[in-house]
Amino acid sequence: MKLTEYAHGGGCGCKISPSLLKKILGDVPPIVSPDLLVGYSDSDDAAVYRLSEEIAIVATTDFFTPIVDDPHDFGRIAATNAFSDVYAMGAKPLFALGIVGMPIDKLPAATISLILEGGRSVCEALHVPLAGGHSIDSPEPIYGLVVVGQVHPNRVKKNSNARVGDSILLSKPLGIGVLSAALKKGLLTSEEYQLMLSITTQVNVTGEKLSKLSGVNAVTDVTGFGFLGHLKEMVIGSSTHAQIELSNIPIIEASRGYSEQGIVTGASGRNWESYSDYVSLDQDIDASVRNLLTDPQTSGGLLVSCEAGVTDEVIDLFKGDGFFDVSVVGSMTDSSAGITLL
Repeated sequence: MKLTEYAHGGGCGCKISPSLLKKILGDVPPIVSPDLLVGYSDSDDAAVYRLSEEIAIVATTDFFTPIVDDPHDFGRIAATNAFSDVYAMGAKPLFALGIVGMPIDKLPAATISLILEGGRSVCEALHVPLAGGHSIDSPEPIYGLVVVGQVHPNRVKKNSNARVGDSILLSKPLGIGVLSAALKKGLLTSEEYQLMLSITTQVNVTGEKLSKLSGVNAVTDVTGFGFLGHLKEMVIGSSTHAQIELSNIPIIEASRGYSEQGIVTGASGRNWESYSDYVSLDQDIDASVRNLLTDPQTSGGLLVSCEAGVTDEVIDLFKGDGFFDVSVVGSMTDSSAGITLL
């Protein structure tokens, strides 16, 4: 039984495109509250609500259709991805709730249980209670989590506080969406699958540590909108300009090869159409490279904007947590919101 055959998309690649999402939300005005520190109008990773001078609650919900065929692996990846939004805000997760939509006339109960057990295993490893959830009968398999966390209100790491002069770091290599496309075509080797699994189930726990480090100005995670899409949200929110060294961006080598063969997701093209106006090219880049920069990442890495003086300390924190591909990919140069690829 192949779970991916039951879904039209997979992982964060099934997200609504940035331009369409903006149009949809444009007709839904936010509800303003002085204690709502981060809401959906901020285009950030999670909502943040202040309970007191010392405590803010961070809440997110994240779910998607299968990116892999193994049910337990699907559950692990989806749960890891959901926790990422809380860590990207610098918070400590407190508890989680399951989101389950399954075609119960097509999938055996045992398969659905394996998906849920995969998610539970991630919660258990993080010592986070899985406290309940909600389930529906759905035409496509859908699984994810609501995650609630806690952070000091003064330590929230928004994606909109980057400053001119900051270094820009990326903690995981790009190319997960390309690997998922190769998987659906039956091209992925067992070694490439294991690499994909190891990246997508590596929890972004370093985000909580970054909240305590002075000089870390902005953090976000790279998911369905791709590297350039989430960087675009950072530079617009911060009114900064990012100069990116293409040669410094970590990329999964197998993904580079598949992209050169034209094996990519449909989301990469939709992503580029949504934000290409914000991107300047200092050189001509091949379509295969562009597709990796816009590739939807499922459970991708953290994108960090920090003062140059703490860059080495940030890198050490990531490497201490096993993120050995962490790289300085560019810098914030001025106040004209946009991205230049060098």
